[in-house]
Amino acid sequence: MQSILVGTAATFSTDAVKLALENNIDILFLDEFGNPYGRVWHGRLGSTARIRRKQLEVSLSQKGLDLAVSWVRRKLENNIALLKEMRERRARLSAELTERITKLETLASCLSDLKGVIDERRQEMLGIEGTAGRVYFDALSLLVPDSFKFNGRSRNPAEDEFNCLLNYSYGVLYGIVERACVLAGLDPYVGIMHTDNYNKPSLVFDLIENYRIWADETVLGLFSSKSVKKALFDPLQNGLTLNKEGKAVLLDRLMKHLDEQIRYRGRNIKRRDIVQLDCHGIAKEMLEGHVKNETEIE
Repeated sequence: MQSILVGTAATFSTDAVKLALENNIDILFLDEFGNPYGRVWHGRLGSTARIRRKQLEVSLSQKGLDLAVSWVRRKLENNIALLKEMRERRARLSAELTERITKLETLASCLSDLKGVIDERRQEMLGIEGTAGRVYFDALSLLVPDSFKFNGRSRNPAEDEFNCLLNYSYGVLYGIVERACVLAGLDPYVGIMHTDNYNKPSLVFDLIENYRIWADETVLGLFSSKSVKKALFDPLQNGLTLNKEGKAVLLDRLMKHLDEQIRYRGRNIKRRDIVQLDCHGIAKEMLEGHVKNETEIE
């Protein structure tokens, strides 16, 4: 166990906190939408001032743009791979999914044209990412039962069941990515693609693009197994929230998915541990003064 997730209306003792911290297990507090709002850390973190100085240097250089482009490209490649897998399973949707896959591949190819520094190319890159996101979620809506169809992304509160599940899953991933950043010595508040905003973990917003696919796979899996019921959600004034039963169903599936071992860079590793491996790799490359691109590290 790496972290303890604490949702709303939970109680526990200070002895439990002490035991967790003595075993290097941090405690992450989530709001009703799954967003982290606080954390109790153990006292042995891996942060170094040298790594953080290098992180600031990289964010202002061509290397920063290279990193940001690699993260967006990886996200789009993950999305394309998932849609291709779904196309194999859903023959009746082949033409519609192929159309969207082709659009995503075209958008991914546009990333190769981005040169310079991130400040000069940020809006162009975010535009590509935003367009790709609309295409991708339009495709995902085709894959859920008619009674759960949705119209694009909606955040907190979610307007539909799919986004409600997805938002909570993303919140859990935010906590995992932030933890990995800090343990690797990276400053989660110094972003590259996402600009620095007061009290916002911009680097976490950058890096999570590599791992959102795990949440997408989890939520689609719940619908495919017919595990999603209307009773898992409570209405809000402007949307929906997961209730206690809904959180239990989602977290059980998500934790199993994150703990599953997959082949990654020549080794068998749990999905959740990939995040830590990647963050240590980013910190190491920054210290060595050379950020490798995606083709070099695969």
